[in-house]
Amino acid sequence: MSLQRSSTADKNIVDRSKPHRNSDVARAVRKTRDRLSQQSGNPDFDRELLKLHARAMVSGVTAIPLLVVAIAAAGLFAGMGVEILIWALLAVTCYTALALIARRIDHTEAADVKPAQARRDFLLAHFASGLGWAYFASLGCNACALDQFPIVKAVILLLAMAATAIMTSSLSGALLATFVVPVAAYAGIGTSLWVPAEAIMLVLLVVALLFFAYVARHLNRSTVMLLSFRTEKDGLIAELETAKSMSDEARRRAEEANLAKSRFLASMSHELRTPLNAILGFSEVMAKEVLGSMGNPTYRDYADDIHDSGQHLLDLINEILDLSRIEAGRYQLNEEPVMLLHIAEDCCHMMELRARNKDIRIIQDFEATLPRLFADERAVRQIVLNLLSNAIKFTPTGGEVRVRVGWTAGGGQYVSVRDNGPGIPADEIPVVLSAFGQGSIAIKSAEQGTGLGLPIVQGLIAMHDGEFQLHSKLREGTEAIAIFPPTRVMEELPALPMRAVAAGRRR
Repeated sequence: MSLQRSSTADKNIVDRSKPHRNSDVARAVRKTRDRLSQQSGNPDFDRELLKLHARAMVSGVTAIPLLVVAIAAAGLFAGMGVEILIWALLAVTCYTALALIARRIDHTEAADVKPAQARRDFLLAHFASGLGWAYFASLGCNACALDQFPIVKAVILLLAMAATAIMTSSLSGALLATFVVPVAAYAGIGTSLWVPAEAIMLVLLVVALLFFAYVARHLNRSTVMLLSFRTEKDGLIAELETAKSMSDEARRRAEEANLAKSRFLASMSHELRTPLNAILGFSEVMAKEVLGSMGNPTYRDYADDIHDSGQHLLDLINEILDLSRIEAGRYQLNEEPVMLLHIAEDCCHMMELRARNKDIRIIQDFEATLPRLFADERAVRQIVLNLLSNAIKFTPTGGEVRVRVGWTAGGGQYVSVRDNGPGIPADEIPVVLSAFGQGSIAIKSAEQGTGLGLPIVQGLIAMHDGEFQLHSKLREGTEAIAIFPPTRVMEELPALPMRAVAAGRRR
């Protein structure tokens, strides 16, 4: 039973059931670095290029076969006979084999693609398709009515060459593997170099092959650059996700640590208050000699010192307990209609004796009439008392503390406490607003506090959906303003007519 309770308490403080993400973060960072360092020749990069080439061939699988069918139909119409059908069947078969290889690689995971083997398969398939075009380049047409049939063949080869250059830009060398043999066949079999037009077309085919190879190479470079940019973009996104996950992890652990600290302080505060109440009670009984004279005034003074020190420690514990409850979200507001004017006036009267001992004047500057607030009276009273206590603590002898209560420009209500003390340096304002934070002037002061007053005020104001402002200048003083939003202000009920009041009394 004790083991179960111990594990439950530990889980409330730090939730160990959530997965530890440091290993995943390190793995993501390593993977991102590898992808960012990819370049041509890297196996992962080559796999991506081969996948792009396979996808291009699959998406354009019908382009070349349709061209072949159109050429075969035109050849039949021109009277070429069965040879053109044999070529069309051979060409379509070769392109079908190329499309099957491309589809297989396209459906394979990038990590499972073997770059060397896939590249070899692609180049062999392109070379086989080129044999079909070589057969076409060697065809003759004695029965055709076309006098310039070799020129027509050259034009068709140019069209096929241009289409192939665009489709195979992701795979370097594919264009040359496809059309080196057809151009050689055209030069050796399908044309006569003694005819000027045919010789010119041969030169044009050779120049076009080199030109399209140059264009394909530049398209390949553009593809590589595009792939690099895409990889870098993916890597940067992965880096951002990694940084976000690390930030979320750090924030979650900080929140858990803060919650554990708050619960520890709350628990220890409760444990300390129990014996402290006994110390306060017995020291008060001894100081007032309730059970009889002590016979020694020194002991009575010691009892007074014990009681005063215990009371100071109890106030400190109460402040820690309040701050812990606020930070842990366990401070419950008992909201009811309250008058901010009356609370501020009562707090000024409570601090009057302390201010008079330091020859400090408390000046009240209140609005004549203010409607009620829907707030927690204890919390509002604690806010005003903390601000007054700080102001009196740091105001020099003979100074003054001005307390103002009134309307805000937006229709809310505020309470402002301003002193003419030494002030706070601008860079120390965030410090004094943090828990247990004290400025340099407070540390040098004889009346050192715990640094919990202003954080408690901030927390209580935030629970009322309000705003806390602290303005200070060195050697001019400090002004602390607690602002309650307009949603907390209650509307005044209209006055009843005298007849209705009289009727209610008769009833």
